[in-house]
Amino acid sequence: MKETTKIRKILLLSVLFLLAIINPNILNSQTTERPISATVPFLLIAPDARSGAMGDAGVSSSPDVYSQHWNPAKYPFTDKDMGFSISYNPWLRKLVNDISLTYLTGYKKFNENQVVSASILYFTLGNITFTTDQGTPIGDFKPNEFSIDLAYSRLLSDDLSAGIAGRFINSNLTQGQDVNKQATKPGQSVAADVSVYYHKKIKISKQKDATIAAGLNISNIGSKMSYTESKTFRDFIPTNLRLGPSIAFDIDQYNSLSFMIDLNKMLVPTPNDSGVPDVGLVSGMFQSFGDAPGGFKEELHEIMYSFGAEYWYNKQFALRGGYLYENKYKGNRKYFTLGAGLKYNIFGLDFAYLIPVETHNPLENTLRFSLLIDFEGVNKQVKK
Repeated sequence: MKETTKIRKILLLSVLFLLAIINPNILNSQTTERPISATVPFLLIAPDARSGAMGDAGVSSSPDVYSQHWNPAKYPFTDKDMGFSISYNPWLRKLVNDISLTYLTGYKKFNENQVVSASILYFTLGNITFTTDQGTPIGDFKPNEFSIDLAYSRLLSDDLSAGIAGRFINSNLTQGQDVNKQATKPGQSVAADVSVYYHKKIKISKQKDATIAAGLNISNIGSKMSYTESKTFRDFIPTNLRLGPSIAFDIDQYNSLSFMIDLNKMLVPTPNDSGVPDVGLVSGMFQSFGDAPGGFKEELHEIMYSFGAEYWYNKQFALRGGYLYENKYKGNRKYFTLGAGLKYNIFGLDFAYLIPVETHNPLENTLRFSLLIDFEGVNKQVKK
């Protein structure tokens, strides 16, 4: 019985910790009224250092290897036939050194119109020792979560593309320990993303060209998840609507600048006095646009805003900045981001740094980085 009590505490703390990823103030009732929460929120963390340096904006930014997470429909507009990247994000580095998020992604063009891409997102919560109430160790465990994606995107016209992605999600938090005489198991779900991207070159003056773009991505459309065999207690996964515009223009032959905005809306029912409504996936998505107890004003509070800017010199060195805003009653995340990028030969390296405002953030005082490999450049080097 004592072991069961200890396990329940560990499970509760693990769930609260994961909820805090998307709502860092979820434990602070003074600043959070009705934050929208979902299981496996690691799916919404910015996994790459480029967008992580631009306030987590990326749905309409220029296409790159990271598009798998932000908007797979961008891939047909890339100027490379193949690319690969690995990103590493330390988590809660001020407290522990063994929690992190790792992201692997790559894509391959079959022709000018069609692209296949894939990614693996892995989140580890470090090492946890299970003990009895008396402190007697009963085993070590490393809770972890991961998702595996496969996407297909294609051009629909010269300026428009679309993409669809499939995703398998696995969340193993309890190592199968019994809770209240009920066995637990890894939570699993299958989800999909649907995305659209518009990209057009325009003239802003006789000598100046610009590119305007707009993107939309509805991600994690999938079944609810449970950590037991019971079908009574099942949680929504973080279905999310992301959309926004961007503009990029060349200042001169060597300098270019771009600006972008992302708007995010969780397509998960808003909690009421009775908790999260027990509805189906499709009902929950449509209901999320008008179920806030505070009416239309509260629905507007549920929109999160990301603002990003990127400067390139000679397409080799980049400086980036951004800001993310979330309403104080829906999580209260507010932070500035900074970063840089460097491209040399067949490699690229991006860095990101987060500066929190008002509240602490698990990524504060942490340097994140992403490494890119240009396989097209590799092939050219081999031929030489």
